[in-house]
Amino acid sequence: MFNEQELKEVEGFKRGSNFIEVKCGCTSKKFGDTIGKLRVYTNGKFMISCDCTPTCHEEKMTPYDFEKHSSKEGTKNWKNHIWVVINNKKVPIWRTALLKYYKHASNGANGQSTAQSKRFFHRDEFISCSKCKKERRFRLRTEEEFRNYHDASIARRWRCASWPYGKITCLDDEERASRKSCRGCPRSLTCKGCTTCVCFGCLKCRFPNCRCRTCVDFMQNAEP
Repeated sequence: MFNEQELKEVEGFKRGSNFIEVKCGCTSKKFGDTIGKLRVYTNGKFMISCDCTPTCHEEKMTPYDFEKHSSKEGTKNWKNHIWVVINNKKVPIWRTALLKYYKHASNGANGQSTAQSKRFFHRDEFISCSKCKKERRFRLRTEEEFRNYHDASIARRWRCASWPYGKITCLDDEERASRKSCRGCPRSLTCKGCTTCVCFGCLKCRFPNCRCRTCVDFMQNAEP
């Protein structure tokens, strides 16, 4: 099925029994490049495993999910935003031979991401600094990010200096209101909260080793 001649120049190219694998990525103006491995299966399915950090264990993401995971700003168009490397240059997938192997039916009904279909997506949240009162964004994509947000949310006096994504102080500006309205909901960019992106408790955002009342109640009452 795969024409190795037209794909061998793609960086990270490997051939498996029923798939090919290449290095891919998606770039956010704020957070930089998120690197992953794209597998294209013979049935036309695209799946991406993320290599953004050593602690990230996100695997088997759809391209839609990977674009969300990278915190890419603006309108969602993974075929244009996700790239591969050819001759040391980032090339959008739509401009490569890879896209012709993509089959819509193999990648979920109506093109939905796994986050949409399983409703396990968590929107970005904000926490106010106890000193300057400025709100700071917390992304909820990886296990580490869930725990960072949870610990910050129950801290009595959380401050800007403890923000986990970089070194900031109370002197740094907070996000503009227009940017704050975009919290990553896969249904709508400016969603104010819906059943797709608002979670009232799951095993991703509640922790059995935490003794806060929220986690204890969830672990005692949640269905197995």
